[in-house]
Amino acid sequence: MSSSAASLHPVKIFNDFKEITKAGLAVSVVFSSIAGYLLGFSDKHPFSWLTLFVLAVGGYCMVGASNAFNQVIEKDLDALMDRTKNRPVPSGRMTPNVALFVASALTITGLVLLYTINPKSAMFGAVSIFLYTSVYTPLKAVTPLSVFVGAFPGAIPFMLGWVAATNQFGIEAGTLFLIQFFWQFPHFWAIGWFLFEDYEKAGFFMLPTGQRDNRTALQIILYTLWLIVASILPSFGYTGQLYIGTPATIAVLLLGLWMLFYAIKLYRLRTPKSARVLMLVSVSYITLLQIIYITDKFLR
Repeated sequence: MSSSAASLHPVKIFNDFKEITKAGLAVSVVFSSIAGYLLGFSDKHPFSWLTLFVLAVGGYCMVGASNAFNQVIEKDLDALMDRTKNRPVPSGRMTPNVALFVASALTITGLVLLYTINPKSAMFGAVSIFLYTSVYTPLKAVTPLSVFVGAFPGAIPFMLGWVAATNQFGIEAGTLFLIQFFWQFPHFWAIGWFLFEDYEKAGFFMLPTGQRDNRTALQIILYTLWLIVASILPSFGYTGQLYIGTPATIAVLLLGLWMLFYAIKLYRLRTPKSARVLMLVSVSYITLLQIIYITDKFLR
């Protein structure tokens, strides 16, 4: 088989599509949107399987588009890092023009799908792509504040699900946004810590102080504490229709203390291994929190 024919093999095309859209990350983001939708629907805003399906596909398109644009913009820098050098564009398996076409097609498809749900969903999807590709991506090589900027598009999916269900942006959607916003910092700083040398090759500034030091570790602890506070806000009755009962509050608090334990452990050890563990715990945290919220809604 010729090299050109091999490059058009369906399995290879599918695998490259998964890589350029970062399928694992995209699916986890879609899960957040689905969680937000399940929390938002009510007698006033009835559940719809069609809306849920459109939200999932549209959400994947938006995340996939952001990741594809990102890989085109950073293709030369990705080639310098071990974890990214084998991605489709820097490895040469996919040309930048093809990647741009994929990203553009996903953007249009995602926006159209989200618009069929309601205009607000499409607007937030568009804002997410713009901030991720036009602000966060170029800032990564300039300032550690890129993580702060990137936390905004990263926090939209949980909120987006609520907006898709209700066509409203209020205190409930804002609270979901706040939770995932604060979650971004310990999560991405943990990644920036254990991948410090790799990021350094490309000149990316991911840690708040630029170094794996006590001040960075302390900020991880502080933002973990803010995350815990934001996560139990719905238990106080001031977040509109978004509310969790006492059992769920206790479960969320224990979940937060579990993550805080590993944040403190990173502060004490300051090793790549402890940072990697914290990253894995943070991924479990946001997923389990959403499951707890949903379970509480259906059991109350």
